[in-house]
Amino acid sequence: MSANDTIDDTAQPLIEHLKELRNRVLISISVYALCFILGYVIWQPIFNILSHPMCQVLAERGEECRLVLIKMQEGFFVAIRIALWGGFAMAFPIIAYQMWRFVAPGLYRSEKNAFLPFLVASPVMFFMGGAFAYFVILPFAFTFFLGFADTFQEQAASGGSALGAVPTGVVYQGSIEAYLSLTMTFVMAFGLCFQLPVLLTLMGRAGLISSRGLKHTRKYAVVGILAVSAIVTPPDIFSQIILFAAVYPLYEISILFVQKFERDREAQARADGTWVEDEEEGA
Repeated sequence: MSANDTIDDTAQPLIEHLKELRNRVLISISVYALCFILGYVIWQPIFNILSHPMCQVLAERGEECRLVLIKMQEGFFVAIRIALWGGFAMAFPIIAYQMWRFVAPGLYRSEKNAFLPFLVASPVMFFMGGAFAYFVILPFAFTFFLGFADTFQEQAASGGSALGAVPTGVVYQGSIEAYLSLTMTFVMAFGLCFQLPVLLTLMGRAGLISSRGLKHTRKYAVVGILAVSAIVTPPDIFSQIILFAAVYPLYEISILFVQKFERDREAQARADGTWVEDEEEGA
């Protein structure tokens, strides 16, 4: 370890660390409370943004975009849910910064430089996953689900079925709460799944996993990603395939990043004269 690779701050008593942690937590809670209030004030514009994919699909079908309140208190709970998630999204940068300020003094400069890119990459990847769900997956899923209304109309035009009359003129008038739950499930699921390369690369940087191990467990990764896709997406095979097709390449990209860290670590160890040839074999 180089002479410049030192911890910035001097050691503090435990009580000082607890006081600092308390202050950081109080600041985070206060900021979240303010963002929650702001999210409650602007919940309707946020909901309009979230409902845009559905309204766009309905407009392409020549139908009016209508979401209804099924329960008396449904509108209030929709506003609260948007305020909770919207407030957290707005407060997250400040919360992350407070947690970083608490942890950073205990890290060496080299550890800070290694960890900071992952701290930045995590929200970026979450945003990319949520945007992919919003612009690609949601319109596709809504088009698929609303296609069953056409099936009812086609059966009615052909004279019904053997079981009797079928509904005619079927249109979508969904519950606001149910629609919001489905939309946020998609966005959150894709955002979390896009954290896979950040997690694997961080573990590889810490030496907890190796690129060779990731290559040997490809088949288990395929099964695991398919299982997660089946859980977080509705029970249609197309959404599951799309999620798998988006997440699995991130697994392969993670292997490349881990390999890069292993090469850098080997080069540094060889330069220091501490490299052992069978070190990687043992890992």
